[in-house]
Amino acid sequence: MDDEIMKIGCFALMEPFTPMRRQFEVIRELGFDYADLTDNHDGSTLGAEYGFAASFSLDEHPATIREMVAEFGLTLTSVCAHGNLLDPASPSRYGTMEIIKAIRLAHHLGVQQVITTEGDPKTGFAEGLSREEKLFSIREKLHEPVRWARELGIDLLLEPHGELTDTVEGMSAILEALGNEDVVGVNLDTGNSWLGGGEPMEFIKAFGPRIKHVHWKDMEEEWVPKRGTKFGCGMGMIPLGDGVVGIRAIVESLLESGFDGPTTLEVAGPENVRKSAERLREWSS
Repeated sequence: MDDEIMKIGCFALMEPFTPMRRQFEVIRELGFDYADLTDNHDGSTLGAEYGFAASFSLDEHPATIREMVAEFGLTLTSVCAHGNLLDPASPSRYGTMEIIKAIRLAHHLGVQQVITTEGDPKTGFAEGLSREEKLFSIREKLHEPVRWARELGIDLLLEPHGELTDTVEGMSAILEALGNEDVVGVNLDTGNSWLGGGEPMEFIKAFGPRIKHVHWKDMEEEWVPKRGTKFGCGMGMIPLGDGVVGIRAIVESLLESGFDGPTTLEVAGPENVRKSAERLREWSS
């Protein structure tokens, strides 16, 4: 398999305190053709307006984003819409409406995939929910986004980044509750699934063809004691293959399963990114 099939892109959060345009510029400088639209928000923010936050408004005109991406010869593979699906709905929380907006934006951008997850509880209310209540909360908050995804032909992918999604059992329960197998799929985050106590290889065995995207990150040895107690982390701080997750075996298993979707490096630091991409190309060739 060559790099045209193993689509390797980058998170559009490459340099802190710089605008979105700089993120795409760095991705191109590193030699990548693919990126995702990572951070985003409702309305406007002071940071984005004044150039020190790498975030697009969900209300942005699609042409503005499209032209910026085209300037650097990049292709967007997904729009991230990581929500808070457990705490009570509030204007201050990224939830159902923001996920719907992300789906609409992806449609106008010609991007096939929107990635979401449940996140960690932030309130005593959500922390006190039973497993069944948490499952219902996720189902309720994603009901309308699933309808919009079907209407607009978008794949809505669930990522391991929470107590339920980080295990095969929990992810299976959510997928069963949501139904719509042809619309709802999985984004395998290698670091998150491992950190939350799951096994990435078991995700591949369980979900196979429903895995439409991969977020790559490896984890250092120091994270081992935290397994099963921490659910999700933003970026890996080491190159793929230098940690304890077993990335090479995951690559091989994914390819054996027939995976041919886009992938995204969640790796901090230009040299770590370069080395990670080189290894992915080697392991997938």
